[in-house]
Amino acid sequence: MAQDVKKVVLAYSGGLDTSVILKWLQDQYQCDVVTFTADLGQGEEIEPARAKAEMLGVKEIFIEDLREEFVENYVFPMFRANALYEGAYLLGTSIARPLIAKRQIEIAKETGADAVAHGATGKGNDQVRFELAYYGLNPDIKVISPWREWDLNSRTTLIEYAEKNQIPVPKDKRGEAPFSVDANLLHISAEGKVLEDPGVDAPEYVYTRTVDPERAPDKAIEIEIGFERGDAVSINGKTLSPASLLARLNELAGANGIGRIDLVESRFVGMKSRGVYETPGGTVLLAAHRAMESITLDRGAMHLKDELMPRYAELIYNGFWFAPEREMLQAAIDRSQEHVSGSVRLKLYKGNVITLGRESPNSLYSEAHVTFEEDSVYNQRDAEGFIKLNALRLRLAARLGDKA
Repeated sequence: MAQDVKKVVLAYSGGLDTSVILKWLQDQYQCDVVTFTADLGQGEEIEPARAKAEMLGVKEIFIEDLREEFVENYVFPMFRANALYEGAYLLGTSIARPLIAKRQIEIAKETGADAVAHGATGKGNDQVRFELAYYGLNPDIKVISPWREWDLNSRTTLIEYAEKNQIPVPKDKRGEAPFSVDANLLHISAEGKVLEDPGVDAPEYVYTRTVDPERAPDKAIEIEIGFERGDAVSINGKTLSPASLLARLNELAGANGIGRIDLVESRFVGMKSRGVYETPGGTVLLAAHRAMESITLDRGAMHLKDELMPRYAELIYNGFWFAPEREMLQAAIDRSQEHVSGSVRLKLYKGNVITLGRESPNSLYSEAHVTFEEDSVYNQRDAEGFIKLNALRLRLAARLGDKA
């Protein structure tokens, strides 16, 4: 049953699905619709969304370039944690949803809207991510999820609805899409259709941001990434804004076949799904950040971070960016990054990221202590007591075992 809604802010891409949703909201809820289109670096023109929204009678249209905010306030904090979901996924889609949701809630307040809407399906993770963020920012907001309400449950019925309501359907959208795509500056993902059988190779045409590693240049390239307090700030000595830096890493890594991953992940809603992801710049950034931490983080802090990381990654994947436990973990992670500054040299070659060297004014690496040559700072005899104290419980347990 439709809620009593006066005005709704729709996350609007201008594509077939959200254009149909826009018209459906107008018809079903008899309400004003505000559209919000975000440029997160997806690589597509977003201004055409304005013309489509105007054609459908929308008076309040928001189109915003959020690339810098996306990388600085969402991607970079996540990379300080070295976050990987299920040991592999760099969370490219997951980390974009809280920013879109935040702006929807802000726009709802600015325009006096009492509801928000999204185009995520009832089978996926994005519906959860959007809605947890909505409620975390405005507990009284009304949420509309058309895919859980309407009976337009196939591409054919979507197109029929669009044609009936004079919504333009491009020729390339009339056939069945070979797979579903999500893109932003951090990654591009492909799921469904030709990719649904996890035992079948992904066709090469699925990949759009990376060259086939086998066809990548035969000559490696070397780059140097500079860090300040855990965030990348420069490439080869040139200071770049967060979004510009990630875009440049995407170019360099993609040209060398870096960042492809084919995985089966565990969705929050309970099912397994197969996805093919390309995260070229992020793959390089993760390797560089870990290399920077290797000489600047204390062992205890580093190992604790590694223990916390799976929980942190799961919170982001499941949509809890605005939850108190994620913010608590973020505070601890950010505290650990105070001395993670310096530079890392890397080689990019045919799908591989190879660390060549790392330097930092805050380095904890002491050549005087680790040298195989004679030194005056470490008494090797001290190791005997260290070992015996650590072996004490093992020796006691072993003696008890002898009596059994």
